[in-house]
Amino acid sequence: QVHLVESGGGLVQAGGSLRLSCAASGRTQDAFTMGWFRQTPGKAREFVAGVSWSGNLLNYGDSVKGRFTVSRDNAKHIMSLQMNSLKPDDTAVYYCAAKGRFDVTYVYWGQGTQVTVSS
Repeated sequence: QVHLVESGGGLVQAGGSLRLSCAASGRTQDAFTMGWFRQTPGKAREFVAGVSWSGNLLNYGDSVKGRFTVSRDNAKHIMSLQMNSLKPDDTAVYYCAAKGRFDVTYVYWGQGTQVTVSS
């Protein structure tokens, strides 16, 4: 089991920045790939960013490319999401997720942290 806890959410004005963190505990070696997702009421969960175990393979959802940066520190078991140039459309609950090396879908999920961007 991998336990994930997000932090860093809050209220920010449009154009501002926030940094989210996701702390992993338990069988952290099972968090081979980690990612961020977000969801707003009435909408499907949206992929935001993902990072491989090495940190070298990164991918992003189209709506955040060029504004968000994902990274991880395996020594500290932390994944981060630097969010710049925030827009009101970025308002959502952001979830941290992880999956093992051979998992097709994300298996482990955090409880989520609210990000609100005011116009």
